[in-house]
Amino acid sequence: MASENPTPGRWRFRLTGRRWLRVLLIAAGVVSLLGAAGVAVAALWAFTILPRTLPSVTALETFQPLVGTKIYDDNDELITELHVERRIFVPLAHVPQSLRDAVIATEDKRFYYHWGIDPIGIARAVAQNYRRGRIVEGGSTITQQLTKVLFLTPDKSLERKMKEAVLALELERRYSKDRILEMYLNQVYFGHGAYGVEAAARTYFGKSVSELSVREAALLAGLPRAPTTYSPFDHAETAKRRREVVLRRMVDFGALKDADAKRLARADLGLIPPERRRTTGQYFLDYVQQGLEAKYGADMVFKGGLNVYTTLNPTMQLAAEQALRDGLKALEGRTIKGKAAEHPEGAIVTIEPQTGYVRAMVGGYDFFRSEFNRATQARRQPGSAFKPFIYIAALESGFTAATRVEDAPVSYPVANGQVWKPENYDRKFRGFTTLQQAIEESVNVVTVKIQERIGLNHTIQVARRFGISSPLDVNLSLALGTSDLTLIELTSAYGALANQGQWLPPTTVRYVTDAQGKLLEEHLPDPREAVPPETAYVITHMLRGVVERGTGQAAKVLNRPIAAKTGTTNDYSNAWFIGYTPRLATGVWVGYDRPRSLGKDETGSRVAVPIWTTFMGRVLGDSPREEFSMPERVVVVPVDLDPSNECVRVVPMAFVKGTEPAACGARRQSVPPPSAPGPESPAPGSVPGALPAKPQAFIDSLAHPPGLPRDVLPLPIQNLMPAPSSSPPAARPAPSSGPAPTHPAPSTVQGP
Repeated sequence: MASENPTPGRWRFRLTGRRWLRVLLIAAGVVSLLGAAGVAVAALWAFTILPRTLPSVTALETFQPLVGTKIYDDNDELITELHVERRIFVPLAHVPQSLRDAVIATEDKRFYYHWGIDPIGIARAVAQNYRRGRIVEGGSTITQQLTKVLFLTPDKSLERKMKEAVLALELERRYSKDRILEMYLNQVYFGHGAYGVEAAARTYFGKSVSELSVREAALLAGLPRAPTTYSPFDHAETAKRRREVVLRRMVDFGALKDADAKRLARADLGLIPPERRRTTGQYFLDYVQQGLEAKYGADMVFKGGLNVYTTLNPTMQLAAEQALRDGLKALEGRTIKGKAAEHPEGAIVTIEPQTGYVRAMVGGYDFFRSEFNRATQARRQPGSAFKPFIYIAALESGFTAATRVEDAPVSYPVANGQVWKPENYDRKFRGFTTLQQAIEESVNVVTVKIQERIGLNHTIQVARRFGISSPLDVNLSLALGTSDLTLIELTSAYGALANQGQWLPPTTVRYVTDAQGKLLEEHLPDPREAVPPETAYVITHMLRGVVERGTGQAAKVLNRPIAAKTGTTNDYSNAWFIGYTPRLATGVWVGYDRPRSLGKDETGSRVAVPIWTTFMGRVLGDSPREEFSMPERVVVVPVDLDPSNECVRVVPMAFVKGTEPAACGARRQSVPPPSAPGPESPAPGSVPGALPAKPQAFIDSLAHPPGLPRDVLPLPIQNLMPAPSSSPPAARPAPSSGPAPTHPAPSTVQGP
């Protein structure tokens, strides 16, 4: 009979199976215990240790945004603010519902239903990204994004994500949903320097956020994900597609009807026009900012809450910007040649002579195309615009407006047996010419002869008294304006003539206060006499002739007293016009950044005068005609420009009392008194009022003029021209950082 007991093998199998089951159960228990311990440790770290390393969200309750510098115009109206970040806080109540809906629908449609972390949103994002094979949707809530913006770095480590989650939970626990949304809308970056919805609305649409339409709100809501990629300024089509995505999500969210979304998707972006994207006065503001940073440091400027009250007049500034742009466009229209990437540039400066206040400054066609400020940083040859300093030195040496100098060929020995032969722009010689006619018609030969007689040191001293600080070449080519100057220093010098010989440094800031209103600095007018009022009036009267009869006649259209001088340099590479009325001095320069010809016959008269006239016409408008104040010791008498003195070409000339000639038709004034350096009494029978022939001793002294270093002359011909001036590279340069361009070949001719 078979046994009913299982065989030993079967028992062995059952015992072995139970043993393995027990082992598996024990292992599972151990793993579970270890997992639970790990979770417990992680939870302990996350909720006890990690929070100690996190910033306190209560700091938001006492958070004070950094206060930048406020800059005001000449009427104490706010122009702009200098911030580390451009941010303008706006309460949630002022944000339109359409923008709130657009942001929530795009970034976190379950915002009002989760508690800071949205597991459903995370799962949905994972599924979407897996289905598409790339990241198309993020799982971060608006609260998590806010914590990243406010408290954390942008790295993508696991620790940072855990910190983000903990902080999001804490924010949700402490603040309402509306408060969190308000903070988010005021903190997130929208591109082009705009932080927050108010700054973004002004940047892209030129309006307050409360005025935004649904179309505009949808565009803004799509930007925080990738502000650079979706920039409507730089990538319009991409921005339009992104806006369409936002509109579709608004439909899914229930905030917009499908038909409206399709209609809005076809509409244009509605951006602020390009011309309005320019903030007026950028060159001026940048100049002011550089000065503030140099004095107070960047931290104080961007975080210290300074109040800076400038001299800028917005009306004049806008007029200057428009006049320069129009003038440069007209020039390009006449001279369409050369490299397509090159554009002529220009600058305008307007100064109030009685205070030295800079009322307008334009350093180029477009600040956003080139930040190089050609009004303050570019040094260029002024050409004949430098000649007033030679004529002022001549007046101080005893010459008068009626003194005659022979306009005839002349040559000067230089090194290596060569000679320098200055020529006039028109290649003509006029014979005996009054100083008045010489400055009106910009006669080079006469000016060089005057410079020769009065001495280079005298002219340099005059220029220094008028605030010219740039290096000046110590050779006779100085008379033709071959030393590089800035527009602002030359305009400031002319302004002193309008201010009866009193020079003031050009000033852009009236006063500065700190955040508490304490006065930090103040600039009150403190004039310095450059020349006596009588001399200033005589040279002003001579320069009025430039507009009445000379190279600046185009400015006569303004029908008011104007004193001015044109300037043109070799190969028409620089065009200048510096002029003034009793209340305003304005300078215009036009040229290429890397010097080359503007085009044949593109002189200061043709290029710069129209820009000057357009600007001054808009600024002066219908204001009363104002005359230059004539000192008591000055008289104006009629003088014949013709050497015959038979009243052939009579013009009024100004003289200091006691130096005026006899009436027209009678023998005119003699030469400068014996005390004047250089000129001597005329020989019998010479032309009335003419300078005497050069004595041989003077000619012999040309090799080494007295009072000058012996190594200055004789000069090789190339040394009659100054060293090349620096020019700006395409990006923003320092004043002296530009490469040295090749200068035009030396020439003896400077244009009017």
